[in-house]
Amino acid sequence: MSETTAAPAKKIEFEDPHLSAAGDLQESEVTRVRSLRGAWRWALLVLTAATILLCVNQQFSLRFFIDYTQLNTEYFYLLIALMLPFTFLMFPGSETAPLDRIPWYDLLLFAATFVSAIWLMFNIRKAAQFGWEFDGAPTHVIVAGLVMWFLLMEALRRTGGWSLLLSVLPFTFYPMFADATWLGPFRGTQSTLQQTTAYHMLSGESLLGIPIQAFADTVIGFLVFGTALMMTGAGKFFINIAFAMCGTFRGGAAKVCVFASGLLGTVGGSIVSNVLTAGTMTIPAMKKTGFTPSYSGAIEACASTGAVLAPPVLGATAFVMAQFMNTSYADVALAATIPSVLYYVGLFAQVDAYAARHKLKGIPRAELPRFWDAFKDGWYYLFVIVVLVVMLLHFKRESHAPFYASVLLVILHQWSGPAPWKLGNTAVLILSIVATAAMFWFSVLNAALWGMCLLAALNEFFPGKNWGGARWLQFLELNGKTFVELIAILAGCGLLIGAFSLTGVISSLANDLLNIAGGDAFLLLIMCAITSLILGLGLTTTSCYIFLAILVAPALEKLGLNKMAVHMFIFYWGMLSSITPPVAIASFAAAGIAGAPAMKTGWESMWVGSIIYFIPFFFVLNPALLLQGSNPYPEALGLTALACFGIVFICGGIQGYQAYVGDLRNAGLMEWPIRILLVIGGFVIATPGGGIMPLSQMQVTLLGLAILVPTVVLALLLVRRQGMVPDGLRVP
Repeated sequence: MSETTAAPAKKIEFEDPHLSAAGDLQESEVTRVRSLRGAWRWALLVLTAATILLCVNQQFSLRFFIDYTQLNTEYFYLLIALMLPFTFLMFPGSETAPLDRIPWYDLLLFAATFVSAIWLMFNIRKAAQFGWEFDGAPTHVIVAGLVMWFLLMEALRRTGGWSLLLSVLPFTFYPMFADATWLGPFRGTQSTLQQTTAYHMLSGESLLGIPIQAFADTVIGFLVFGTALMMTGAGKFFINIAFAMCGTFRGGAAKVCVFASGLLGTVGGSIVSNVLTAGTMTIPAMKKTGFTPSYSGAIEACASTGAVLAPPVLGATAFVMAQFMNTSYADVALAATIPSVLYYVGLFAQVDAYAARHKLKGIPRAELPRFWDAFKDGWYYLFVIVVLVVMLLHFKRESHAPFYASVLLVILHQWSGPAPWKLGNTAVLILSIVATAAMFWFSVLNAALWGMCLLAALNEFFPGKNWGGARWLQFLELNGKTFVELIAILAGCGLLIGAFSLTGVISSLANDLLNIAGGDAFLLLIMCAITSLILGLGLTTTSCYIFLAILVAPALEKLGLNKMAVHMFIFYWGMLSSITPPVAIASFAAAGIAGAPAMKTGWESMWVGSIIYFIPFFFVLNPALLLQGSNPYPEALGLTALACFGIVFICGGIQGYQAYVGDLRNAGLMEWPIRILLVIGGFVIATPGGGIMPLSQMQVTLLGLAILVPTVVLALLLVRRQGMVPDGLRVP
């Protein structure tokens, strides 16, 4: 009698692409990116390191430049000179341009960008002294400005595409014909070519305005922190935690996708990088458990889009938003907390309803990682995030926090590696607290020196997990590529702000919009949402936000709506470009992994992520959902509970399966009326009352229940009656 032994189940293992030698996950709006080699790669590495050091010097006032105090505008131009020229080396000028070598014209553009930026930097101090940004700038400065203007537009085309260029370029020329009668409400003060050029290049309202200020002050630090997290293995940690916690649920692979992408989003803020990190693991797992390829890609795209919403590290748009509102980034991150929760609750409910309707099971427990094993391998990531949040919310040191957190992360990552002798979790925790205290109590320079000495010792005693020279170079290269693309988009979009600032048209435009809407806040919000959706079809999230923050936000604020709610409303609607064709960068990236048609994945992403259409109206009606007000927390708790309750019914109606009711296909001809009523009832009950709403909170809630209760009762009766009918006699 032969004895057979069942083979043990093969556990799911995630190979983090960031940890491979060739890991290069950069968030890019274009697919054709040239990899730099040889001297040009070394130039990128050196200048990226210089960019980070300049930022540290500026934020911590370390005085690298002895006996010389650098103006902010000089600092901004120096960053532009270091990073912007690489746009022409990394991003080919056309579909036919070679990727394996750098053409002579790109080298010429590189040199012209560097020279013009340096020339303007050397003249910016005199410009501030003599008021050149308004009039009287010398000819050589105007020439350098015109060269920079042209190069910025070309850089914008290469990084953001023709749609972004054609949206921005006409507005940059707008001040030169602003007095034309045919402009109507856009009519403003007209300027000459010289005046427009000087204002764009020398003032603090255009090229050197809000987007570049946000990049120089806070974005660099948070990008460095996000890269450090990914390259130390945070992606693997969060995904293993998600598999351990959600993998066995029905549709478990999709719920892992939502949970893991949400966790990654809290520390990354990069949509495409999130897709490429989590999607390489979650999309194959979803396909294996019964999800279609396009639907798998759509779920990952929507879950990763939340990366720009999830605090404490939001996307670059959030930093620009903080600058626009003249508030701290910590306030923006805190305001995004509840909307982010609502978004992921909605996605989770969508996935659960879809899995139940299609009878999709979870992943066997034997194939999943154990929670405690995953937690022990990366507990220090959570510790570092807590330190970051404390520094942001309690100490209000948002420009310092990511640098402290990055140094602490690398140190703790080194301590956690294999060693000839083991340190217990308690000992490592004590050491981490000491490291944190050192960073709080000493200057950053002392903390960095202390950390370098410690790393040197760790390299001696902990050979299994330390970063060698090649790893540090990869870290710099990945940061450099992200800096280059982002500075091109932010600098180019800055000219938009300058154009409207120079013409003085914003105030009159706000009044015109109010007149068109008849002073009706709801109508103006709907106009804003439609405009944002249209702009989002061709623009990136950041550029779409900048457009609407200039044009529409002042009008909404004049109606008395909360400023944070207005800007967050615009931000959310602009974010739709990530999952909405024809841009849909998240959907297309996920489709590539899933092996699904790109456009089909894009349309399904809109369906899966449709909850995002509802959430902005919730918090703009009652800013307590953004934690705005003197004591918003009790009210926010109740509103969040009602919103989550309503979202469950909205998602049940969208997917055709209502929790605790069943598959609505069993309702026969009443399926679609019931689904529509569930969506309407869920939306009503989730909508905050009071404020600009004519109904109180109690009246809105009772109205929602009046719609939902009979709808659910009818659905229960129909679904259960159909369930009692023999299979052969059921209504198809």
